[in-house]
Amino acid sequence: MTTHAIFNRPMDAPVPQGLDQAIFGMGCYWGVERLFWQQNGVWLTQVGFAGGTVENPTYDQVKTGTTGHAEVVRILYDSSKISYDHLLQLFWENHDPTQGDRQGNDVGNQYRSLIMAFNDSQLSAAEASKIDYDNRLAVAGFGKITTQIVGPAPFWPAHEAHQQYLHKNPDGYCGLKGTGVEASMPNPDPIP
Repeated sequence: MTTHAIFNRPMDAPVPQGLDQAIFGMGCYWGVERLFWQQNGVWLTQVGFAGGTVENPTYDQVKTGTTGHAEVVRILYDSSKISYDHLLQLFWENHDPTQGDRQGNDVGNQYRSLIMAFNDSQLSAAEASKIDYDNRLAVAGFGKITTQIVGPAPFWPAHEAHQQYLHKNPDGYCGLKGTGVEASMPNPDPIP
């Protein structure tokens, strides 16, 4: 059983009672995972693949661009400490959601922008924030958002060597870069 290098928790444990999960694709998943493990209220992060058709794909399969999967990060979080709206704000502000099948120099459908919503409230929050951020980006001269918003689907964990990669390899590649446009956060985090 693999243990999370930051939180020292089993990676394949079931979602504990009272925690929620979110899945975001923002390009190369290494920097994305680090962004989220640094947030107060996040209980576990895990890199992997979602949104495609191949079961239990390998990294080598996904990087061919033929599986339909995006590189994503699964986040287990305590919504009494960090709100889904806050996670969405981090999502929008830390990548360029207008680039289609790429993020910067990383090109291919595995690098597309993706939100997987697990319930109706996540879905409506994601859709509302997309409309709001699309308007903010348009004012700043950016094109339309290409982010895919999908419902629940299987998440396939990446190989252990890719988990918490930037913790294990502090000088590793991180292509995470936002547009500089701020996203709104309609509901501030609860006061713990």
